[in-house]
Amino acid sequence: MAVVTQYVVVRDGEEKMTFTTKAEADAHDKMLDMVDGLLPLLERSETITDEKMLEDLAVFLAREREHVLIALGAKKPAKKKTSKPADAPAK
Repeated sequence: MAVVTQYVVVRDGEEKMTFTTKAEADAHDKMLDMVDGLLPLLERSETITDEKMLEDLAVFLAREREHVLIALGAKKPAKKKTSKPADAPAK
């Protein structure tokens, strides 16, 4: 018999997802916290009235938080590493 450790994210008494690592469960829980924070803001805009679309947009923004922060100017994009071409002559 195998023993399997699982981490379950529970919100309002409802199981949301199960993960095999605590880090994954914590990251998902943090994303759900962001969704909870974004929903009232998006509802105030009154541009989207469909509740499912509002929630989907909040989830999208929470998952793409790094890109949202960059777009808002709150974070600088990561610099791409430039590598020397393999066939470049050495000096």
